[in-house]
Amino acid sequence: MDIFQSILLGIIEGFTEFLPISSTGHLIIASKFLNIDQNHVTKAYEVIIQFAAILAVVLNYKDKFSPSKIELWKKLILAFIPIGAVGFIFSSQIKAMFNIEIVAIMFIVGGIVFLIVERFYKETDRHIDDIEKVTYKQALYIGLAQIFALIPGTSRAGSTIIGAMLVGLNRKASAEFSFLLAFPVMCATTGYDLLKHYKDFSDANLIVLAVGFVVAFIVAYLTIKLFLKFLENFTFVAFGIYRIVFGIILLVWFV
Repeated sequence: MDIFQSILLGIIEGFTEFLPISSTGHLIIASKFLNIDQNHVTKAYEVIIQFAAILAVVLNYKDKFSPSKIELWKKLILAFIPIGAVGFIFSSQIKAMFNIEIVAIMFIVGGIVFLIVERFYKETDRHIDDIEKVTYKQALYIGLAQIFALIPGTSRAGSTIIGAMLVGLNRKASAEFSFLLAFPVMCATTGYDLLKHYKDFSDANLIVLAVGFVVAFIVAYLTIKLFLKFLENFTFVAFGIYRIVFGIILLVWFV
């Protein structure tokens, strides 16, 4: 992997990680276009850019990372448990699903789901607008919805946002709960990958890793802020349409 590829993948990771359009799916496609081999060095790079995305969440929501917010984090950990358990038990089956066809299909399915939910969702109804008001029951339901993110192309952000909207959160609160829920999920995933592939860092180009880290962090930080601004005036319909169009293009192009 060279500097250009590192920058491009860093941008893709930072931009798509917290949007409901599947960062994994975009990285798979980008790697195909760039002819990047999926080897141990690439895996080390993925660990680094995911860690950058985690730090972007911490910096954007540093006020939530304090002992006074323990009640919120109890709910976030509860929401994390379903995907953590299912992902651990069925890890080999999940890895077997990583192919372009499944990614494309789930892009389309996810897009359709967003359009259906937005068709019946009324922002004027009484929805929770503060993530600290989320109940344990709602947090668990959001966590159960997040399990669908284990299917490549579904999007972790997409499944949690849809789950949050369906249990009574407004769009902005749904996105913010999704952002914070990414912290335990990505810490677990990145931590596991780091333990499994830490030896691979010795073979990696540290400059390439550093560039990817910085780019992913900056883009992720800005994306979170801009996404929340976007939701003040718009719905998720545009993301639904994008997912469907992108999924169809993938099917035609690759399958």
